[in-house]
This record gives sequence, structure tokens and C-alpha cells, in this order.
Amino acid sequence: MYQAVVPVDDVPLRLGHQAGQETVLAVEIARDGFEWALRHACLSSYVPAVHADRAAWQRELKTAPARVQWDPERDLRLQPLPYRSLQLGLSGEAVRRFADEWTVAISDVTPLAQEIRAYVGSGDLDSAARLLPQERPYPAADELLAHLRPAAGSGRPLDGQTPSAANSVAAARADAG
Repeated sequence: MYQAVVPVDDVPLRLGHQAGQETVLAVEIARDGFEWALRHACLSSYVPAVHADRAAWQRELKTAPARVQWDPERDLRLQPLPYRSLQLGLSGEAVRRFADEWTVAISDVTPLAQEIRAYVGSGDLDSAARLLPQERPYPAADELLAHLRPAAGSGRPLDGQTPSAANSVAAARADAG
């Protein structure tokens, strides 16, 4: 299963306490659904090392049912880490599939987010970190993400990342189960 959640390390300080963001949900989706979305996704921004030209990217963006961006990952103090996490947005057919086919379970993790936030607020980062879910690299085949990263040998990183970060899904959150 792929567990689509707001990055838990961002939850403590960003969610669960602002108007309209009082509830934090963890949504588990089927692996085949997550991979369908990745196969049918395009990047949310134009990247010359990936797209033939801006017009080609715009055409792809208009028809793609999913969008990917590689967001900077952050620690519990919201300081940037040296890698990025894949963020996946859904629209059209992907939203229908997400709701009707892919969703396996939905869990309210608001109390967990509040507990983590309280530990972070009191400066007890060790206790907060112990509550975070274990992160593992998502076991994605290279061809699953090839259309979302620069071509091998292009020498052009994605969105200012180092090439190793651009070519990694190490931060994609997944439960290999």
C-alpha cells in the first residue's frame, strides 16, 4: 500500500492548528493505483531537461490526470534536508479512480499530529521523532519515473536539485506491504 499523507514531519508545525486544517488524515491507497498515477503524471512545472519545449509541456499538463513536483523535505524544525519528496496531485480520471478504486483505508491521525507538534513545541525533538512513521525508499522501477526526471547524461538537475536528488525517490513515502 502507498500511504498518502501530508508529510508527517511538516504536520507538527503546519497542520492541525490553523482554521480549516484542524483534522489530519492518512489515506492508504493501493500500490497499483499509486503507480498508475505516476505513469500518467507530468511535472507541475516546465523543466528544459525533461520537456522538448514549453509548448509540449503545456499540452501534457492540460491532459495529464496527475501532476508531480519534487518538494524540499524538511526536518522537525522545518529546516531543509538534502533531498526532496515526491508530491502527487490528482485531477480528472485520477480523482475518480482514487475515490472509487484506490482508497483502501482512511485514518484520522490528528491526535498523533498534535502530540508530535507538542513535543516539537517543547523542544523534545527525540520524542517527536520516535512518533514519526518509518520512511523507506519507494521500490519504483526506473521506467516508472523516467518521464519525470532529466534524461541520463543530460547533466541538468531537476528544479535546481543535485542530480542524485533529482533521480531518487528515497523520500517518497510508502509502506511496502
